[in-house]
Amino acid sequence: MTESVPAFANPETATYWEAASKGKLLLKSCNACGAVHFYPRNICPHCFSDETSWVESRGRGKIYTLSTMRRAGAPYVIAYVSLEEGVAMLTNILCDDPADLAIGDAVDVEFIERDGRSVPVFRKREAGASE
Repeated sequence: MTESVPAFANPETATYWEAASKGKLLLKSCNACGAVHFYPRNICPHCFSDETSWVESRGRGKIYTLSTMRRAGAPYVIAYVSLEEGVAMLTNILCDDPADLAIGDAVDVEFIERDGRSVPVFRKREAGASE
């Protein structure tokens, strides 16, 4: 492991967090059944094979569902994002105004530092940005 891997990482997730520190979103793909899955784990949740490998996500998806949290300080948005690779991940959506977000909006991954770690978050894709 390198210095960039956070202390909280375990052997199953260390590669994920190391890639995140470099601005890359990794997913696991099953070599037996071909299914992609998230969160990162060595055993495929679809067929239970231990023949999995890392694949880099394009980091593009759509908002599946969202909720604006307004009780603690400034409002923030949590959402499930359906990635192009076919998996969903729970994340935050960065935005100036939560009212500008809607289910189905196209989003792209970004990485921010939070509590000493680089974490994936998403931002609404600008109108006219290439698909």
